[in-house]
Amino acid sequence: MVMAQSLYKLLRERDASLVIDVLAPAWSLPLLERMPEVRQGIELPLTHGELGLGRRRALGHALRGRYDRAIVLPRSLKSALVPWFAGIPRRTGFRGEWRYGLINDMRPFDLKRLDKTVLRFIALGLDAGEPGTGEPGAVADAASGAAGAAALPIPPEPVLRTDAAATARLVERLGLAADAPTVALMPGAEYGPAKQWPPESFSALAARLAGKGANVWILGSAKEAALGEEIRSAANSARVRNLSGETDLVEAVDLLALATAAVSNDSGLMHIAAAVGTHVVAIYGSSTPDFTPPLTHDATVHYRRLDCSPCFARECPLGHLDCLRGIDPATVAASVERRLEAVSNG
Repeated sequence: MVMAQSLYKLLRERDASLVIDVLAPAWSLPLLERMPEVRQGIELPLTHGELGLGRRRALGHALRGRYDRAIVLPRSLKSALVPWFAGIPRRTGFRGEWRYGLINDMRPFDLKRLDKTVLRFIALGLDAGEPGTGEPGAVADAASGAAGAAALPIPPEPVLRTDAAATARLVERLGLAADAPTVALMPGAEYGPAKQWPPESFSALAARLAGKGANVWILGSAKEAALGEEIRSAANSARVRNLSGETDLVEAVDLLALATAAVSNDSGLMHIAAAVGTHVVAIYGSSTPDFTPPLTHDATVHYRRLDCSPCFARECPLGHLDCLRGIDPATVAASVERRLEAVSNG
């Protein structure tokens, strides 16, 4: 959802009068409220992977006559149903599952050319025949002479709004100290353990940073509360707080904006930290920064590029998790400490 903001920003840069509504799961709607390019989020009342044909039909019919264009980011058949039921005249999407007719502005999907998720998103914001669409006959890039497929715009970086008043209330409610620089740790990854730096590595990092006088906040969902507590307990410092499960997604946005640096696996919270301007120290295991990098120039990436990487598996298929276990907490700590020192020196 955060990476998709690059598309919304591109669309508004090209047409400031454009009105953008986003059909999305309920959990993401508060996040959309922090994107100034989006007028409103519309709830898709279905769980992940659920067809729900009747509900998609009813929702589509309720949206009839309200939109000129739909951009369908997922490549699944079911994701194209609501715009089709809504009778939206122009329905843009990639060639994917058998959905000819549902998508009437079909774009070629080239894995090599669209090697980052954000590039896939912004490619769908271009008009047919423009450089970057990858379509046969697309106009060449006049500056380089390259084929139109290579001329994608540079993705605008996501920028999420924060709420100063809500942040102040949150800090008071949680009793958070403001006596030192703060480092946020995000040890979870919804995708699976092959994306998660080991808890003992996070604990060693938290203990070292706290020992140097930093406040450390562990952020995550309620499902990650036990993981956060394991890390906090092992770090054994009053400066380390486990806030996993104590904030909702939007509150996490505001807390991350207060942090001097954030250390995260490749996760949604990593992208949120980047979008609020916090220095991101990103740790990659089964995934790769070549595909889903933090969309900011203010990031440090730790990725080992082993022969078996990236495997994109949920659990290490070789059983050793060397891609993550081989990333030393002292090396990650040095990345954070450089940032803390730079901020301290102004």
